[in-house]
Formats: sequence, C-alpha cells, structure tokens
Amino acid sequence: MQLTDRIILVTGAGSGLGRAVAVAYAGAGAQVFLLGSRLERLKETDDQIRRHGGAAGLVPLDLESQLHRVPEVAKALFERYGRLDVLVNCAALVGPRTPLDMHCPADWEAVFRVNVAAPFFLTRELMPLLKKSAAGAVIQVVCQEGLTPAPFRGAYGASKAALWQMTRTWAAETPQGTVRMYAVDPGPMATSLRAKVFPGDDPTTLPQPENAVGIFMQLADPTFRDGHGMLFSSS
Repeated sequence: MQLTDRIILVTGAGSGLGRAVAVAYAGAGAQVFLLGSRLERLKETDDQIRRHGGAAGLVPLDLESQLHRVPEVAKALFERYGRLDVLVNCAALVGPRTPLDMHCPADWEAVFRVNVAAPFFLTRELMPLLKKSAAGAVIQVVCQEGLTPAPFRGAYGASKAALWQMTRTWAAETPQGTVRMYAVDPGPMATSLRAKVFPGDDPTTLPQPENAVGIFMQLADPTFRDGHGMLFSSS
C-alpha cells in the first residue's frame, strides 16, 4: 500500500504503537509528523524512519500540560501544507491502579486530559485542515477496558469509553464523504503502557506493536471509504 504525499500526524509517536504506526506510514511514502512529550523519544522514532529512507517532522508537545499549544500545531501545518490528511490519536495515560473510591482527583483529571481532552482539542483544531483533504480521516485508539469494565483501572477505562463515544458522536455529526471518523482497538501488545495496565503479563507472550499496524494502514488509505464511525480491531 502506498501513502505517497499523505500528510499524517501521529500522537504518542515516541514509543509503542504510535512509533510503529508512524514508521509504517513513513515507509509507505507519507509525510509524517511525530507528536510526543519527550523529544529524545521522537528522535529515536525519526532515526528508525531515516534508516528506511524517510524523514519526519518532530512536534514535542506534552498533551497533559500544553494543550494550549495545539493551535500552534494547526497553524504550522496550514502554513506549510494547507491541509492534513490523517490524524491518529495514539497518546494515552494509564494512571494509577486503584479502586475508584480511592482515586486521587488530580490523577483522574490527568488521565482524562490526555485520553479525552487532548484528542478532542486536536481533532477540533485540525478539522478545518482535514476538511481540505480529498480523503481526510481521524483514527482514535481505544481499548477493551473502554468497552468492558475492569476493576482498578477505572480512570483509564472510563476515559477510553468517553473517547469511543466522542468518536461515534463526531461521526454522527460529520456527513459521510467528508472526514471519516474511526476507532481502533489494537488488542494486547508488548508495550510499556500495557505493562502499566497489566503488570503481571509476560511481554514475551504478546504481539509486538508492529503486528497491529495493518488496520491503521487500511484506514489511512485514501481509497478506503467504508466504516465511518465504526470500531475496528487489529486482529
């Protein structure tokens, strides 16, 4: 699959699934922008992309504390390209494993800021650029904890449930044929985020993030027009 000349922004691109998706997109010819809180991690992702002959733009931005900078990102993309083809919201914060009645309000707010508010602000601010694309798409990453209640992971699960509902609502408000809205449950993967949610898992028994990129490639394909407002799985 070729994504030549597609302009794509991936959040959480410094590690795990975000890195794997960004590297795959760049390998298919897309111009990828890597957004993440740690510049050194973004540089590592860029190094992987460069080893395969590509290049990426780096957007160091902490989604927990710097949401006020999102309009700057939109402005920079508009001035350079005049459009955005795909937005992939991979960044996530797990928060502490604790019963809901013992959850610290500050931790709860931080999880919702990264997992819900950040995708909302990014999608809202970048929507005018996505509408300039001939085949704009937004891909939100959800998970099983947002579909089925999981004890001691209440903030994370509730935030992912909110993200899924937001995606469905945005799809209902967006006419078919304009910007496509998708959600993806990538399933279990050997990532640092998974280790925080399930500390007892043996990572050697889990698929690597690279195994999940196929559905992200399909949804970024400008010829793929199905599934507006639907939840997809990587399996």
